[in-house]
Amino acid sequence: MSDGASNTVVNAFLASLLNDAAFTAYGPVYVQLHIGAPGAAGTSNIAGENVRQSAGSNPAFTKTSDGNYTNANDIVWTAVSTAETYTHATIWSASTSGTFIASGAITANAVAIGDTFKIPASDLTVTMPVAS
Repeated sequence: MSDGASNTVVNAFLASLLNDAAFTAYGPVYVQLHIGAPGAAGTSNIAGENVRQSAGSNPAFTKTSDGNYTNANDIVWTAVSTAETYTHATIWSASTSGTFIASGAITANAVAIGDTFKIPASDLTVTMPVAS
């Protein structure tokens, strides 16, 4: 699967939009790091630093333009447990278990054990195409 919204979220959104079904809110949201593509369930290639971090209190993401939201707060992993290079991030509805919301590629430098890794505010963008 290419990166993007999960089947669960897309189907819930479309059912809400097209069939008057109640939409399920998934926040607050948490971010998990991956060392490769997360796959359709968001569970592949989970980083050794497997603790999900909160994206912050609402609003965790703010609108930057139509169809684009970015993280409003720094998302920080302190004293990472594994030396590795992060390539992807997933967004979840809970710190453990929960609903997989979306995935995407990130650009990061390699980290060493004990390093702090941070996704600065406005560096994680969630996009949904809009008509032009």
